[in-house]
Amino acid sequence: MPRLQAKSFASPDDVRTLPKVRFETVGLDDATVGHCSFDAGWRWSTDVGPMVGTTSCPIRHLGYAMSGTMRVVMDDGQALDIGPGTVFDIPPGHDKWVVGDEPWVTLEWGASGRALGAALHETSTRSLATVVFTDIVDSTSTLGQIGDARWRELLANHNARLREALNVYRGREVKTTGDGFLAVFDSPTRAVQCAAEMTRSARAIGVEIRVGVHTGEVELVGDDVGGIAVHMAARVLALAGPNEVLVSSTTSDLIEGSGLVLEDAGSHELKGLSGARQLFRLVVPPTP
Repeated sequence: MPRLQAKSFASPDDVRTLPKVRFETVGLDDATVGHCSFDAGWRWSTDVGPMVGTTSCPIRHLGYAMSGTMRVVMDDGQALDIGPGTVFDIPPGHDKWVVGDEPWVTLEWGASGRALGAALHETSTRSLATVVFTDIVDSTSTLGQIGDARWRELLANHNARLREALNVYRGREVKTTGDGFLAVFDSPTRAVQCAAEMTRSARAIGVEIRVGVHTGEVELVGDDVGGIAVHMAARVLALAGPNEVLVSSTTSDLIEGSGLVLEDAGSHELKGLSGARQLFRLVVPPTP
């Protein structure tokens, strides 16, 4: 049965923020009302779409525009500008962007902010992967010794050689880290074989790198990866020395029988992770 009640957006029940967007929500039993603000320059397809993994918004919006103007283009080509003082119903399957320099501020029914949060959560999938981090040893001092022009040339050569190894061993480059790479593999054996090839290739051009490897579940959001497994691999990398490949005990167990040779690298406390972790050093065979 409906009851007399009132809530203020000064103390919303839920607040969600995304790039250039803020959703404030209050719940009145069966009804949910959102106060939404989209900054100038915001666009679904560039600011939210890559995070959700869709080219158009999958959420229906029913509300009232208080200020600003939003242009909406449906997947079938229909287009509409929604300005202040307008009641709107935007079906799923659309792109939209703020027109002009004024934020688009609305009241919406149906908890679109919560729906977007759920969509982001659903598209943040978890998958088992082997994470590889690489890093050039003493890159800052090397840059100081050889100068900017020579460093750019050396870095380009380094990047080309490491990408060639990634291609051979079917690793996926996630991103560069300035003087290194973050990559993921669906096979721990190929990941460690690639790490060995990377150290050999880098050493051939006079560059010393270090590599950290760990296998675990990662969160895939668009083209990026996250999660504890990524942090673990980064911490393993931090303990590696020049021309050294360090792997976690998890990866070590998974590559048993592969022919790769590991030696005990001791037990270590890894920053931000609880408990000591056993690490292993890859015995890198010489170049054939």
